[in-house]
Amino acid sequence: MNHVARLSLIAAAVMSLAACGKQEEKAPADASAPAVASGEVVVKIGQVSPMTGPIAHLGKDNEAGAILAIEDLNAQGTEIGGQKVKFELVSEDDQADPKIGTQVAQRLVDAGVVGVVGHLNSGTTIPASKIYSDAGIPQISPSATNPDYTKQGFKTTFRVIANDVQQGKALGEFAVDGLKAKKVAIIDDRTAYGQGLADQFEGAVKAKGGQVVKREFTTNTATDFNAILTSIKGAQPDVIFYGGMDAQAGPLAKQMQRLGIKAKLMGGDGWQTPEFVKLAGESAEGQYAASPGQPKEKLPGFASFNEKFKKRFNGQEIQIYAPYEYDAVMVLVDAMKRAGSTDPKVYLPEVGKTQHKGVTGDVSFDPQGDVNNGSVTVYQVKNGKWDVLTTVGGAPAAAPTASAAQ
Repeated sequence: MNHVARLSLIAAAVMSLAACGKQEEKAPADASAPAVASGEVVVKIGQVSPMTGPIAHLGKDNEAGAILAIEDLNAQGTEIGGQKVKFELVSEDDQADPKIGTQVAQRLVDAGVVGVVGHLNSGTTIPASKIYSDAGIPQISPSATNPDYTKQGFKTTFRVIANDVQQGKALGEFAVDGLKAKKVAIIDDRTAYGQGLADQFEGAVKAKGGQVVKREFTTNTATDFNAILTSIKGAQPDVIFYGGMDAQAGPLAKQMQRLGIKAKLMGGDGWQTPEFVKLAGESAEGQYAASPGQPKEKLPGFASFNEKFKKRFNGQEIQIYAPYEYDAVMVLVDAMKRAGSTDPKVYLPEVGKTQHKGVTGDVSFDPQGDVNNGSVTVYQVKNGKWDVLTTVGGAPAAAPTASAAQ
């Protein structure tokens, strides 16, 4: 009996110690919860753009805009809901590839970001948007212009730049009215952006009575356009429209000149860049492209932003979207401040109510998530630089300059 009693006491002691151990056990940390250091809550904001590949210069331009915004917010000592916040940028490279775009979108969700600025391309932005929507995370694109992005019915999708309905219309009307083009040929790179913009351009040209004599397509990695251009040359168009990016538009312009094609080349924001002028060389002269928004120099906060940008990035020149990326980050944080929370489910309704005075102007959204009063500016390369011809939308339309038809 004594032996049994001793065994019982030992068992009871072991059980008691085990129970004490369980009481002292801590729950595993939530990997998605913000880390706390020195009284600050770390809040992660995602940024996605192509950081490698032929349009990496545009992706890095976007990332730079986000970096500036995060650094400014942290320097200001931002507080949300009475809690000091330190923002952290989580940047991902989608390589302008839709498949990779969805992979990095899921990675950002898993990393616990509370908002996403991106993606750059429509072709990656659209498929990634479903992942953010399913997670309830607000997404603001600074550069994706395909109308379908905001037509999906997601409450999480926004953009701070005019879409391709506005841009295609402006370009098509300018081709017929400004350049007096009667015959137009169209090439697109078969991406959501390039083909979508080309479709809008074609519709606008036809609505104005212009004739589309050829419609060809290539890819967003091609560099040899001789067969396409030879086919187009016989149709003798007044304008060739290219829906795509500067990595292809530059060689395309060179090959047009080499083949003796006299038509003017025209396109959208994908190649209204300093890189196009560099790639096309002397063939860039006289070509036309449009870009959503007012000319950089007319953006209300551009002068100070440009100065800060060049100082921070060793004299680097802004490509296109860095100011819009900056504003997109600020819009997300402004919504958090008004909601008093960094929880996406809490602050998401405030994003749609945005009335933000940004670098690019006044930012507000329609019920679909498109920016209100989106404008489009048409440019021409003159003396190796993009020169403003006319701006439509957002403000009373300006008449084409006398040089527009040259």
